[in-house]
Amino acid sequence: MGELPLTLRRADQDDHDVIIGLIDAAAEWLRTKNADQWAQPWPSEEDRNHRISHDLTAGNTWITWDNGTPAATITADSAQNPIWPAETRDDPAVYVARLVVSRAFAGRGLGAALLDWAGLRAQRHYGARWVRVDVWTTNTALHAYYRRQGFQSCGLGTASAPYPSAALFQKATAGIRPVRDTLFRLHPHG
Repeated sequence: MGELPLTLRRADQDDHDVIIGLIDAAAEWLRTKNADQWAQPWPSEEDRNHRISHDLTAGNTWITWDNGTPAATITADSAQNPIWPAETRDDPAVYVARLVVSRAFAGRGLGAALLDWAGLRAQRHYGARWVRVDVWTTNTALHAYYRRQGFQSCGLGTASAPYPSAALFQKATAGIRPVRDTLFRLHPHG
């Protein structure tokens, strides 16, 4: 890993293949851990790519860079996620998806820092009270990771079709404290 802090910038359509590359590398590593997460794009490669493209167009996806090397990505959206129970949707929240940290940058707290950044940003911009994430249902190691980051389990979400990421977790934005020494800084042009 190069010099800290890394640079965080909003991703655009030119970064589509970078996002896919981070996901594919994470999927390959997950297979070594006997995890089925991302073993196959869900529900198809075309649908996954469309979701990524939609989030890029909407400005919801961010990438941290170490010079020209992608270190991590996160998608953070204020739109209510229908997998969450209806009674939770009145509370303003940021819904996080596709948090992926390159193995070369793993173990340094980058994922946790991005989660907190997304929560604080959403709190500041639209009063979000929660950072919410739907996690791969069978990946219990990932469930434990979110618990270590201060997230509480909210059970399983409901979906009209089989959905592999139905384990729901949330963390109150009020409990997030800004860090002095950050792992990344926001690119001046966002």
